[in-house]
Amino acid sequence: MYFAIILLLMLVLPLGSVVAEALWSTDANLVFLVGKWFVFWGLGLRLLVASLKQIINPAFTAETIFGVTDHKAQSLVQEIGFGNLSIGMFGLLSLFEPQWIVPAAITGSLFYGLAGLKHLLEPTRNRSRNIAMISDLWLSLVLVFYLSAAFFQNA
Repeated sequence: MYFAIILLLMLVLPLGSVVAEALWSTDANLVFLVGKWFVFWGLGLRLLVASLKQIINPAFTAETIFGVTDHKAQSLVQEIGFGNLSIGMFGLLSLFEPQWIVPAAITGSLFYGLAGLKHLLEPTRNRSRNIAMISDLWLSLVLVFYLSAAFFQNA
């Protein structure tokens, strides 16, 4: 289930939204659409879903992703969830305020890039952590591509 949700939020839904809007709009800017939809789905909705899971059921993240069974870690996971909720809301709200897409993409590329590198440097990773690592690095690269393309398009 975890893999399916990640695949939907990080690849299928953003790409589907880009294609649908590009086909629907006669003057669609593909770079803008990549930023818009990957920020909304990959940053916004993914972190919103993750944050709710971390806040409501912190044991899942502590045990499944990080392999920590000590219940004392759950309050730390909840606080991580509050940060993820904040960043996720930023990504979601960028759909209604397009000027927020670039700042949200900068935030998201840093967050996912650093999280992905942290996972990568862990000597032992379980399946869930590998999925997190790959999806974190993927979205970071997509957002860096978007930011680079947007910068050169506007230069």
